[in-house]
Amino acid sequence: MNRNVVVIGAQWGDEGKGKIVDLLTAQVAAVVRFQGGHNAGHTLVIDGQETVLHLIPSGVLRPDVECLIGNGVVIAPDALLEEIQGLEDQGVQIRDRLVISPACPVILPSHKALDLAREKRAGKGAIGTTGRGIGPAYEDKVARRGIRMGDLLQPDNLRARLEEQMALHNHLLEHFYGVDPLAVDTVYDTLMRQAEILTPLVGDVSERLFWLRQQGQRVLFEGAQGTLLDIDHGTYPYVTSSNTVAGGVYSGAGIGAGTVDYVLGITKAYTTRVGGGPFPTELFDEIGAGLSQRGKEVGASTGRPRRCGWLDLVALRKAVQLNGVTGLCITKLDVLDGIETLKLAVAYDLEGDDAPVSLDAATLEKVKPAYIEMEGWSGPTRGITRLEDLPAAARLYLDRIADFVGAPIHMISTGPDREENIILQPVFD
Repeated sequence: MNRNVVVIGAQWGDEGKGKIVDLLTAQVAAVVRFQGGHNAGHTLVIDGQETVLHLIPSGVLRPDVECLIGNGVVIAPDALLEEIQGLEDQGVQIRDRLVISPACPVILPSHKALDLAREKRAGKGAIGTTGRGIGPAYEDKVARRGIRMGDLLQPDNLRARLEEQMALHNHLLEHFYGVDPLAVDTVYDTLMRQAEILTPLVGDVSERLFWLRQQGQRVLFEGAQGTLLDIDHGTYPYVTSSNTVAGGVYSGAGIGAGTVDYVLGITKAYTTRVGGGPFPTELFDEIGAGLSQRGKEVGASTGRPRRCGWLDLVALRKAVQLNGVTGLCITKLDVLDGIETLKLAVAYDLEGDDAPVSLDAATLEKVKPAYIEMEGWSGPTRGITRLEDLPAAARLYLDRIADFVGAPIHMISTGPDREENIILQPVFD
């Protein structure tokens, strides 16, 4: 029986993970975030009402589901409190079932200032971060000087550590980036007010997950961003600052090797990307504009428009391999309705060589994708819930994807609402 299931993005993020996680949480005891920060944007649509989540796991709209934030997630206290308040304003009670690992790094205002200053200085070479301090917070974690959620429980020690960390931040801000430093007193006082609300939510996530496993409970691990943004395996340096692949769940949540039973990879029926970096199949014509318009391709976290292109099967196959994907979920199939001829990228030409050995930016910027063409379909697919009701051309399109990447398609999303899906193989069998 599948008990621990990981949901990951198999592209550059924005694949529709939030909706699928929300759908699957009807069958679980807990949902866990294990990496990233409030640079994630997971959009849920239930009965036409839209909810966008950034830090809180997408199981929050199920009243009996625990929401756990693992140590691999970086926490911006102000963003988390705002998200909690927004949910409570909708009538969603969260505080009695939200647990935050004490090892989660804290994003300070100075982290955000550094992030923004760095991107501005980079100019045209900017990575295209969300500017929310995610990267600088991870840098301090790795440098072993970061402040963690557990430190909020110790005000005296926190003050000394904050002064040390912000002395470095302010030196960089003032003398390297040429911007105003931040006041330590103001940041400390704000953290203390936030700590009054947040510290009761801090608890041992790893121990809780071990207990749930022992009790035979089902747990869903929710990835943020996407495989191609992984700090090690993505289009470096145009990547995020955490491990977005399924393997990150072990260190990011604190579970033992071998306890993951199933990996669900989420991919759109086409490809999108936000921010800078290479995008081999990007479209700059009316087809790309149509995908953007019909797919409402605007970042849920930043509001930035997403770049759109044909589905890149070379990159998707790499994502399947990196994550050990058990089954795929194809989202936004309905956005392709009405396109006469579809294309799928099936090879990269790199100065006469075969496919590159890595997906780093320096390599991908040189490749030229080779496509196969497939007949499109005119009939609408929005809201279809049975495979046999899809147009024949749509079924052939899906078959070609599964055959090329070497992973079966277990789910198809045919619209944004919770119930608009085709389930071919239950994730929790």
